[in-house]
Amino acid sequence: MRATLTIVLFLSWAILLTSCGAYFNQPEAPQDARIAEKTDVTKTLEAFPLPKEPIVVGVYNFKDQTGQYKNVENGSTFSTAVTQGATTILIKALEDSKWFRPIERENLGNLLNERNIIRTTREEYRVSQNEPAKRLSPLLFAGILLEGGVISYDSNILTGGVGARYFGTGASSQYRQDRITVYLRAISTSTGEVLKTVNVSKTILSQGVDVGLFKYVNFQRLLEVETGFTKNEPAQMAVQEAIEKAVSILILEGLKDDLWATENGPEKDQELIDAYDLETAVENATELYEREYQTQTFRNKVSGGMGIAFIDGDYTTNVIDFMGSLGYSYQLIPELGVGFQAQIFKLNATTDNIKWWLSESLQLSYTILPNDKLSPFIYGGPGLLLFADDTEEEHLERWDAFFKLQAGAGLEYRFTERISLVLQADWNSVFSDKVDNFVGGRRNDFYYNVGVGINYHFGAGRNKPNKPIK
Repeated sequence: MRATLTIVLFLSWAILLTSCGAYFNQPEAPQDARIAEKTDVTKTLEAFPLPKEPIVVGVYNFKDQTGQYKNVENGSTFSTAVTQGATTILIKALEDSKWFRPIERENLGNLLNERNIIRTTREEYRVSQNEPAKRLSPLLFAGILLEGGVISYDSNILTGGVGARYFGTGASSQYRQDRITVYLRAISTSTGEVLKTVNVSKTILSQGVDVGLFKYVNFQRLLEVETGFTKNEPAQMAVQEAIEKAVSILILEGLKDDLWATENGPEKDQELIDAYDLETAVENATELYEREYQTQTFRNKVSGGMGIAFIDGDYTTNVIDFMGSLGYSYQLIPELGVGFQAQIFKLNATTDNIKWWLSESLQLSYTILPNDKLSPFIYGGPGLLLFADDTEEEHLERWDAFFKLQAGAGLEYRFTERISLVLQADWNSVFSDKVDNFVGGRRNDFYYNVGVGINYHFGAGRNKPNKPIK
């Protein structure tokens, strides 16, 4: 019981300390007003090289088009999930980039009314009736209009948590992820042509952690302790970051299509384009929920690894020992492969009964997520177990062969297209009771292998790249 309580307490503190930044910086007093925080994309925008000539742009309305209201557990609310000030955020992002000269168009009626007031006042109170009133400077007109908006707000696209509790002591952690999507398009005012359209998605994370203790420490003495916190990513900052990212992509897409250029010349333009192409390739290799995938282009695979082996036989004194393996596999389709594996290992039924064995198996493997960088897989098949030790035993002779069936599962992480790391474990059923050199009981002997290894992929590539699994 003490061991179990220790594990629960350790898990409780581990859950709490994983987000200790919020826990150990709790507000203790009202905070003063401050300049708004900058996102990482804000700093990227400000670091852009200057354009050859800033572009005059007009933004009439960049609004929330989702119609989404905030989620509440009980009742209803008329508060929107997305800020209604996206136009102001967009204009600020355009200013920060220094690539655009935004002009007032959202409240154009107010601007025109004020100009009429100025014009009327100057006309009525001019010094001399023979002199015309001083004219106002002409309004700038936009060469490009920016349109679009926040077009999607998806709630609870990913939820989950973890927790443990034992006799009133425990902890839990929960999270929820929402997502917003922003579209931005540039339109030529001279022709009405849509020059570029870009879109950006941004997730919004909410986390909650709590730790509690409810326990009788003595007769009629009850101890109750609770602590925890909830952390919500501000939706306004998520919208700001998405809009700023859309502006930066619009600048880079315009560079690619020669719509505008930097003042530093073609070399700097190409440097920015190359960096953007690399980022685009990484983003295209990342699916929903931040799943990274790599296209399978090789059919052949060789593998090598090492690990541990232990027997489950008639003795209760089995000891873990060494295991090594080599294998080859051929992919029939991205998910399904056939192969051969050889293993050499020691099975220790007792500390004195330590023997070398050789295993040869035909395997049929199924990769569950063949295009993801990290994928689980299962495998199995028939094989032979050979007694490879040269010692004389009562029930075993060298090169005695036993039929077996193998079933296993594992995880594969692809570092590159050719090299991957594998963690796997398999169960082997031998149709004999002689493996531990003792015949007795009602069932045959089993053994287990657990190991890590390296896969090397090679061979002819496929004609068509595989599509990522949705």
